[in-house]
Amino acid sequence: MKNASKPTLFDPKTASKSQLAEMVLALMAQLEAKDTELQIMDAELQANQFEIQTKQVDIHAKELKIQALTFELAHLRRMRYGVKSESLTQLQRDLFTDTWNEDLAAIEAELEELTTGHPVVTAERPKRSRSGRQPLPEHLPRIEHRHEPESCTCGQCGNNLVMIREDITEQLDVEPAKFFVHRHIRPQYACRQCETMTAAPIPAAIIDGGMAAVGLLVWLLVCKYVDHLPLYRIEQIAARHQVNLARTTLSDWVGRLGVALQPLADRLAWHLLQGNTLHADETPVSQLEPGRGKTKKAYLWAYRSNDLQPVSRIIVFDYQSGRSGACVRQFLGDWQGHLMVDDYVGYKASFNNKKTEVPCIELACWAHARRKFFDLVKADQNPMAKEAVERINGLYDIERQCNGLDAAARQQLRTEQSQPILDALYLWLTETRARTAKGGTSAKAIDYTLRRWASLTRYAKTGHLPIDNNPVENVIRPIAIGKKNWLFVGSERAGQRAAVIQSLFGTAKLNGLNPETWLKDTLEKLPTWPNSRIDELLPLTSEAIEKLMVKLS
Repeated sequence: MKNASKPTLFDPKTASKSQLAEMVLALMAQLEAKDTELQIMDAELQANQFEIQTKQVDIHAKELKIQALTFELAHLRRMRYGVKSESLTQLQRDLFTDTWNEDLAAIEAELEELTTGHPVVTAERPKRSRSGRQPLPEHLPRIEHRHEPESCTCGQCGNNLVMIREDITEQLDVEPAKFFVHRHIRPQYACRQCETMTAAPIPAAIIDGGMAAVGLLVWLLVCKYVDHLPLYRIEQIAARHQVNLARTTLSDWVGRLGVALQPLADRLAWHLLQGNTLHADETPVSQLEPGRGKTKKAYLWAYRSNDLQPVSRIIVFDYQSGRSGACVRQFLGDWQGHLMVDDYVGYKASFNNKKTEVPCIELACWAHARRKFFDLVKADQNPMAKEAVERINGLYDIERQCNGLDAAARQQLRTEQSQPILDALYLWLTETRARTAKGGTSAKAIDYTLRRWASLTRYAKTGHLPIDNNPVENVIRPIAIGKKNWLFVGSERAGQRAAVIQSLFGTAKLNGLNPETWLKDTLEKLPTWPNSRIDELLPLTSEAIEKLMVKLS
């Protein structure tokens, strides 16, 4: 068998020049082919990298969008169905506040236990401590009903029974609005000799010649502005008692009362602006456009005194057809002081030296800043937001310790305890923001706080400035809820009239007065009351009125 021939090896020593040239050309061709292949691969790699970067940008944008939508959905669900409290700790929750997901999980677990034949172990709910029936108010009149047995002799032996004790139970009752008529009889006396006639003068009334007594007018205003009942419902209530009160008549009374009470509201506003710290907020109101059958948006602005200062507790509402900063400047005029507001741009001009001759000093609301983080916690249990809420809650814990302290003691406590928390919070927020992606809800919550940091921390340097805007929001909230009943105001004048009456009723409630009792006393005195003593009719406590009189004397 012959051996297979071996491949001939190229030997550069024995190769001719032509063979060497051919070899070099072949190698160069291979290098060019490899280089072309590498260039193609490099172009494909760059294209792939560009595509990956594009997809990463797209994914990041979608993640931000999903995060924002998730946050918005959770916020709307909480507003619609959830508890509005911003407290993070709820150790005991009532059965009806559990989520339906938890209920379903519990039912499925019990069904699984039943189907597998294992006994179901249920956790016993802790018994709620019951405080018992609260005693009925002592100031209410008592109507006694004695229930004696049919016989006071023993049914067995016939001896007389001896009372050993009385079993007393009380029931609360109410008498609905009761309509009755005052008949004013003024005998006419004549002197036959002098041919003159004498009669008692007609008592002064808040509405001259009107058929409505003070009690009816008070009932009307309380129903409309405290209980938020529209006039047609008040008309229906009267009709149930077979009393015809036309809406046109009710409207006329409300209009006249608004004019009569205007000086009191103006005086309240004057006293309010004597302080150097105010809360401000606004709520939208629908106003009917005449002749069009449509509504436009107007605003009810609220200005409240500072509870941390020794001033009268006053709330003043101002109805305006718009929401621009000019509305604020129109009410404040040349007032200068600390103004607690939210982040609405309409207030900014009041703090700008270029746009306002006498600028105010801005105070920012920690409740608004905390709400940004609290909504994130409710949306997806964001750990960063949870820590932020806990840190801010520490500031509120200190404010609760300040209750009952004077301004000097409060300032000292804030300096010793609040300021270190604020310094640590600022450092933590700054470091956290550097690690947080731009455009997300977390970044927006942090930016909101950092952007207003100077205004948020200004309170801690004093003992008389408030930490948040909750005092005015709590006063304005019942009106915002009442809008669901009366839906809209009929005109700008009607809105201004509502602002006047709401200012008086709101101030009365702030001072612990019954609006109905105060208004009845005021309407009885107002027709003959001298204007120089108008401060005595304001809905303030007697102590506050005495302080005003001493201050103005």
